Amino acid sequence: MDLKSLKRQFVEYLEIEKNRSQKTSENYEHYLDRFLEWSKISDPSEITDDLIRSFRVYLSRFEDNKGKRLKKITQNYYIIALRSFLKYLGKRDIKALAPEKIEVGKASIKEVEFLEEEEVERILDAASGSDFKSLRDRAILELLFSAGLRVSELTNINRDKLDLKNKEFSVRGKGDKVRVVFISDSAKKALEKYLEKRRDMDIALFVRDEASQVKFQGKKDKAKTSSSDKGLRLTPRTVQRIVKFYAAKAGIIKDVHPHTLRHSFATDLLMNGADIRSVQEMLGHSSITTTQVYTHITNRQLRDVHEAFHAKRRRKK
Repeated sequence: MDLKSLKRQFVEYLEIEKNRSQKTSENYEHYLDRFLEWSKISDPSEITDDLIRSFRVYLSRFEDNKGKRLKKITQNYYIIALRSFLKYLGKRDIKALAPEKIEVGKASIKEVEFLEEEEVERILDAASGSDFKSLRDRAILELLFSAGLRVSELTNINRDKLDLKNKEFSVRGKGDKVRVVFISDSAKKALEKYLEKRRDMDIALFVRDEASQVKFQGKKDKAKTSSSDKGLRLTPRTVQRIVKFYAAKAGIIKDVHPHTLRHSFATDLLMNGADIRSVQEMLGHSSITTTQVYTHITNRQLRDVHEAFHAKRRRKK
């Protein structure tokens, strides 16, 4: 069987048997497609040590139209996808390179950017107002910071899933994993004010503003909507624009996006004494290694302890 057919079956295997999300399957397919396009091979037996080595060199030297190179972590994603594909071939007793012969390079740990408490307050205050859009946007910002949600998790929430009385609800995160998230009093109030302003019957928690709703309904009257129609639900891209707008309005010079508020949520917990395992659970990380990117926070606290307590007697002399 040729490699293209095997790749297609592998992607189907990821979705059906491994229960990976559609986005994960699409990413793996993209990585493998580039490998097959580059290598020009058609048989699994043609995947060799030398070929993989050459592909790694290609990835490290690759530049897009703007002269931008692939990040180390992105290069690793290609290799991880290849290794997973080879494991799948081995599972089917198809002759190919042993997956354990491929080592994934170590990517440098990048220090995450987060907002200071005062910067968070400035962004939230920038979304003040009593109109529909201001109330919705304030609720979005409050919820991103209060629950540490990924933008896709936020846009997929349906309003019937909210439990504002107990200030908690469940979200479906990466790998289709469900976790419970908790919200603050201020997030609860912002959500209540926003929901009181809602007049539509859409199930989504966050929807287009009133002007966009009228425009959308007009389009629906003129033409049939497709089965993929998302109704009035906001898209992740729209939420990204909303966050950037209020960051600019608040005079924040950092490159702020929804994930910055997620980082700020984790940072806030750790700086106030939360243990990293609890933060891992609240962020929905499957591995503690992912959460350890926030160790720069604990490192900062250790420095403060060192400065406060080290060699105090010598300083008195």
